[in-house]
Amino acid sequence: MQVVETSIADVKIIEPKVFGDERGFFMETFRNDWFKEHCADVEFVQDNHSKSRQGILRGLHYQLEHTQGKLVRVTSGEVYDVAVDMRKNSATFGRWVGVYLSAQNQRQLWVPAGFAHGFYVTSESAEFVYKCSDYYHPESEVSVKYDDATLDIEWPLVNGEAPSLSVKDADGLPFQKAPTF
Repeated sequence: MQVVETSIADVKIIEPKVFGDERGFFMETFRNDWFKEHCADVEFVQDNHSKSRQGILRGLHYQLEHTQGKLVRVTSGEVYDVAVDMRKNSATFGRWVGVYLSAQNQRQLWVPAGFAHGFYVTSESAEFVYKCSDYYHPESEVSVKYDDATLDIEWPLVNGEAPSLSVKDADGLPFQKAPTF
């Protein structure tokens, strides 16, 4: 595995070594000692798996309590994945990183605690899996509007059409009013 730096030092792209032939492929997707040395000294306590159709946007989410770091990847299809720095005292507060994750490129993204996270499905459908460094805590979850003008995230919307959102995400907070760390 190798780490690709992003414009926010704490957010990392991880590219696995893929060994393949006409029979298929093999890759190591996670190794605790390597991750702690190259990305972050965290323990993962929960794995999640979601499937979404094209045009669905999930996010931008974070938890004020039981704050989660997430190691995310796509096992089928493609998404545009975004991390937004919500750490008020950070030099990159309010900045975002966006990266395409797909079953084809097999990249992963490390989104540390203190970041809002979301993804938009660009393929016909996508299966998204991620490891979390703390448990889901819905009582402290916050959703920031995906299209907040202050953040000005460049979502690659299919045919320029508005994304499909949950009620929670449609009612998300503006960045300026969202609680920070």
